[in-house]
Amino acid sequence: MTTIADRYRRWFAYEKDAHEKTLSSLGTVPAERRNNPSFQKAVSLVGHLVAARDLWLHRFGIRPTGPTSAAEIFPEDLALDDLVSRLADMHQEWSDYLAGLDETEISRVFEYRALEGDRFRNRVEDLLTQLFGHSSYHRGQVAALVRELGGAPAVTDYLFWVREPVE
Repeated sequence: MTTIADRYRRWFAYEKDAHEKTLSSLGTVPAERRNNPSFQKAVSLVGHLVAARDLWLHRFGIRPTGPTSAAEIFPEDLALDDLVSRLADMHQEWSDYLAGLDETEISRVFEYRALEGDRFRNRVEDLLTQLFGHSSYHRGQVAALVRELGGAPAVTDYLFWVREPVE
């Protein structure tokens, strides 16, 4: 029987693969187009995905520090090479967190302060669901920018990841 926790772990396995493909797609942008502001925007969007995930681990109480400002959540002037290690570190931290995910954690209510200062309360399940949609949204933006720059956008649809060919 598949539990809700198992489903979130599977979705994260998909998301890790999609992030890796997205990162690889940035490498397909011709070198002469990498000084274009659209390329930096695409790199920054992937950096934003990493920063947002770091922020939520901090808000969950899993990691001691996290981004504290909009500038850290929406990083600018990131180098493509820096994203490789940032993405790997984030994937490992989330894999560790999700390995221990159970029904009690999924239903846990936690409080946090938004970057604007307001306080909110949510269930962990609400936030996990939000993060997967958030990542898909921004990967789509990156794909559009990569295409505009002459690169090959990654195919990151969930169905392409899970479908099995029939012979």
